[in-house]
Amino acid sequence: MASMSFAQPFLKRAVLSSIPNPTTFSFIKYNPSLSHPPLTFSGVGICHLAQAVKGDTEISLKGGGERGSNEEVKHIIEMAKRASLRREVLHTDFLTPPVLKESLMIIEKLADVKTIAQGGYPEAERCRLSVGHPDVLTTDPDIVAALSISGNFGFQPCSHGDFLGSILGTGIVRDKVGDILLQGEKGAHVLVVPDLVDFLTMSLDKVGNVPVTCKKMPIIALEYEPPRTKTFKTVEASMRIDSVASAGFKISRSKLAGLISDGDVRVNWVTVTKNNTTIRSGDMISVSGKGRLKIGEVNETKKGKFAVELIRFL
Repeated sequence: MASMSFAQPFLKRAVLSSIPNPTTFSFIKYNPSLSHPPLTFSGVGICHLAQAVKGDTEISLKGGGERGSNEEVKHIIEMAKRASLRREVLHTDFLTPPVLKESLMIIEKLADVKTIAQGGYPEAERCRLSVGHPDVLTTDPDIVAALSISGNFGFQPCSHGDFLGSILGTGIVRDKVGDILLQGEKGAHVLVVPDLVDFLTMSLDKVGNVPVTCKKMPIIALEYEPPRTKTFKTVEASMRIDSVASAGFKISRSKLAGLISDGDVRVNWVTVTKNNTTIRSGDMISVSGKGRLKIGEVNETKKGKFAVELIRFL
């Protein structure tokens, strides 16, 4: 994230001023007569999460979750109601999986509201959500674009964080960028909001120290492979994040505590601020510059400790 500070101020203003609402949401009104025709293959980009939550309505905003996430969900619900009432189609920016899931579960209870979640490919984590009256939202809106970032990464491999940092370094806010699919020595494929395609193709010329070319590509041409992982186990006295995550990332607890203080540690895409935060099976932990770690099966030992399965994303 620090790379954003290197973006030239006038570029940042230029980018944000070109976006209808440069915050978490882009509530762009969908007008079929003005928009590009929906992609005939866009069905492949429908998020699996949108289908997985159907039928599950046991959820509410009261209780768990961070305040910021709850505010996002409330905003989306209000947007859905407004779209249905006015018989229009509105779109969010890219949402994290927890926000998308909770929003879909709540909206499912509302009458006369249809939703379509798209991330560019079925396994996408970050998706944009379109909401509207069923009579209006009849096709998949064209709201996700794909970019190919190519360069010679054979001698200087770049990580997901390197690509994201370079993109954000142009002045773009995180919510305008979807998933980043690494392509090894060739570079990466990146999902973005269509409004930013021209800007990025002109502005993004380097990732790390590698010169790159950025071009728009058909979504149907995206190349996706399941992430490589390494699974191992650790035994810890507690399920505190500083204990489990330090074992998973193989760093000292004091160093992890420093990363938490700097706001560089997230659980399920929400920033963690306390070292004693309790984690559980299924949680996803991400640390800036270190990668991601998923908590697998957890069993209590006879001595009252915790045997934890850790899945490290490589």
